[in-house]
Amino acid sequence: MSTDNPTTSADETDVEFDAAELQALRDRVEELEESMAAVDTGDEQKKMTIVATQGSFDMAYPPLILASTAAAFGWDVVVFHTFWGLDILHEEKSRDLKLSAVGNPNMPVPNAVAALPGMDAMATRMMQKKIDENGTATIEELIDLSLESGVDLQACQMTIELMDYDEDDFYDGVTTGVGAATALQHMAESDIQLLV
Repeated sequence: MSTDNPTTSADETDVEFDAAELQALRDRVEELEESMAAVDTGDEQKKMTIVATQGSFDMAYPPLILASTAAAFGWDVVVFHTFWGLDILHEEKSRDLKLSAVGNPNMPVPNAVAALPGMDAMATRMMQKKIDENGTATIEELIDLSLESGVDLQACQMTIELMDYDEDDFYDGVTTGVGAATALQHMAESDIQLLV
């Protein structure tokens, strides 16, 4: 028995298609393909929310580095600065952030020595020197880079009032007047949420 010539029944060869039904079926398939294409090309932009709560010299870097890097990948990034983290966005205070030597397990001195007057200033100067020698961006440069990259740097309104700051005290481009509810909404929609 040869398999080159498949057998067909009489019923299969006599089937006729109604042209109108066939066109309706083609139209429906085309409609479904278009709706699937619209679903496939939906908003696939990743979102990240970072909450910055610490305003020390060393803790200003992580949220700004992560935010500017994610923005470079095309992510929608919000950094919500609250309490001491607000000092990162404060033009005057951000230039005088200190690195805390006490309680830092990576400091090469015991806490008893780190607690001596002037140790925070010395630790800060040492870190600034390392940053300069390494060509690492400054906090101000990272803020500018973040803003230029489309990162939404937000200042918590409650903290602005609590610290008795003025909205004009912050870098140009910083979003002021943001409440916790707005931050929570972005967090709920984010792929990644970080607390720094």
